[in-house]
Amino acid sequence: MNDMINLSRRTFIKSTALVAGGLVVAFSIPQAKRFMGVANAAEAMPLPAPNAFLRIGADDSITVLLAHSEMGQGVWTTLPMLIADELDADWNKVKVEHAPAAPAYIHTAYGLQITGGSTTTWSEFDRYRQAGALTRALLMQAAAKQWNVPVDSLHTENGAVVNGQKKLSYGQLVETASKLPTPTTVTLKKPEQWKFIGKATKRLDSAEKINGSAKFGQDIQFEGLKIAMVARAPVFGTKLKSVDDSEARKVPGVIKVVKVPTGVAVIAEHYWAAKQGREALKLEWDLAGHDKPDSAVLLKQYQALAQQPGVQAAKAGDVAGASKQAKHTVSAEYVLPYLSHAPMEPLNCAVKISDHGCDIWTGTQMQTTDQASAAKILGLKPEQVNIHTQFLGGGFGRRANPRADFVSEAVEVAKAAGLPVKTVWSREDDIKGGFYRPMFLHRANVALDKQGKPLAWQHKLVGQSIIKGTPFEGVMIKDGIDATSVEGVADSPYVKGTANHQVHLHSVPSEVPVLWWRSVGHSHSGFVMESLIDELAHASKQDPLTYRRQLLKDHPRHLAALNLAADKANWGKPLPAGVSRGIAVHESFGSYVAEVAEVSVKDGEVKVHRVVVAIDCGLAVNPDGVKAQMESCVAFALGAALSSEISFKDGQVVQSNFHDYQVLRMKDMPKVEVHIVPSTEKMGGVGEPGVPPLAPAVTNAIFAATGKRIRRLPIGDQLA
Repeated sequence: MNDMINLSRRTFIKSTALVAGGLVVAFSIPQAKRFMGVANAAEAMPLPAPNAFLRIGADDSITVLLAHSEMGQGVWTTLPMLIADELDADWNKVKVEHAPAAPAYIHTAYGLQITGGSTTTWSEFDRYRQAGALTRALLMQAAAKQWNVPVDSLHTENGAVVNGQKKLSYGQLVETASKLPTPTTVTLKKPEQWKFIGKATKRLDSAEKINGSAKFGQDIQFEGLKIAMVARAPVFGTKLKSVDDSEARKVPGVIKVVKVPTGVAVIAEHYWAAKQGREALKLEWDLAGHDKPDSAVLLKQYQALAQQPGVQAAKAGDVAGASKQAKHTVSAEYVLPYLSHAPMEPLNCAVKISDHGCDIWTGTQMQTTDQASAAKILGLKPEQVNIHTQFLGGGFGRRANPRADFVSEAVEVAKAAGLPVKTVWSREDDIKGGFYRPMFLHRANVALDKQGKPLAWQHKLVGQSIIKGTPFEGVMIKDGIDATSVEGVADSPYVKGTANHQVHLHSVPSEVPVLWWRSVGHSHSGFVMESLIDELAHASKQDPLTYRRQLLKDHPRHLAALNLAADKANWGKPLPAGVSRGIAVHESFGSYVAEVAEVSVKDGEVKVHRVVVAIDCGLAVNPDGVKAQMESCVAFALGAALSSEISFKDGQVVQSNFHDYQVLRMKDMPKVEVHIVPSTEKMGGVGEPGVPPLAPAVTNAIFAATGKRIRRLPIGDQLA
């Protein structure tokens, strides 16, 4: 970590102005290598304009503009902590706003404005601290000028510049500071000087979310805003053949019925009228020439593909030759279903089109693509589309769609209606409306030597690509391999640590729309790999913890998390009668998470009593936030492991609401204990890495309790 950051004219752009009696500071740092974007990103995208802002008001208020979206993960607090530490801010004066959609706010690594991949905190760590340091330097220069003293005779504390017994608040200095030349260097504080970073800090958005004043997309209301619901195709990919809207138009409150690319929209004065109007539509869809997916048929197709060679994702040594020397071979097939994101707040988007542009109010994780899509639909320049990001009532990847599906649809509805319209999805729309975590099948054959160590590892994956057909295909699919399909397997320390290994992928085409889901490919690979390792430990008659320690002896961060979780869970010590333990460890998004689950099985019912989590995420900027995210990951992943599944029959989604697409119930939430590994390693994410180890920890505990190996999720009634 460099304490001094040099800011050249090319990499530093500063704008100062009086805004409502305040100082506005814009800042930027050199972009990191883009992870996503156009093929020739370096040529097609210039260095960004200033991409984060700090505003200090004459009333001493400190407003941080968030370049990312707050969807419950806590960045509304974490990023301001970075600024506050360098600024020596009065935390009680800190406020936060979502930044507008603009090139200035592009992600430092991804090249577009996005919240995803568990990247927000590490990607902004330098940039937000730099903003605080720069602003503090300007304020100290302003105070030095006002007092006519050297800058180095001053210091700052709690929102003020101090000169002996004299103080000037930041608000008193903003006018002078706004007229000063920009410093060319800023000095960042050393870790021992941090007041906020690394300290448990209460969330800034808690109060408004508790008292109901927080604004989500669903809360948007203004004069003239109408409500729309869209009747969409019952089978993905099909087109509308005919529509009879005569009865829909008779529903009191219905204003218009319009065709849009995704179906037919009913625009009404309120939600109930729009819903009743939609139900009154008589629609005929052209189903000819389209696949009608069926889950049972898909499984057979996947199983057949897994018998054949696929596209090679990883290879070393001689798998066939080494397998002949095996003392024992473990062969296993694992199946994971389609999954819905199912955020608590269903999708919604309000759109107002004017002669000069378009305003959009929604909870989105991907402002850049939403803005560009809306602009294309309306024939506008992107800067003419103003996206007002609201709090997100959950996202999990669904609101970061490269296809900008729900925002584009809402813009089409408002355009066709000629009115300001909020397009609202019902829970049923959300469950049946597509963009799922894809179904995956894994087939593995692992040959073991007489000590039980893997001699050869052959692994095949079958599933849909979430990247194919998106703007990121050219960058993220290489030699036929979607990296997100094989992550956690092709790069697994277990596979890479096996001298002879081969990983093959079959990417299956389908009209079922798929998308990244919390922890992306790791959501299936983590379950499979940590279940397989348990199988290998059992086959070699070794303790699952001891076996993992042997295979991960050259991976200290895995081991640190694994050992801490095992220690805190009292691995190896007696448990109450009927309770068994399972363990798993997995790296994803730069963080290493181990989990121990304590589980009982009675009359075929699984009860998870306790989950002990250990995470090495590098520096934990807000330990409370890290713990909250691990608890969230456990709840999210446990619901999926126990009961969540999207299935197809005759081309249609079977599930429709939370009665048949079940997420975790309150009664099923276990006690969760979170422990953070002290670490000075590179920072990783925390919003997603707690998901992959949960399911295998639970199913490994089930095996310990019952002797039955769970190789298919959800667990459901497999133990009945």
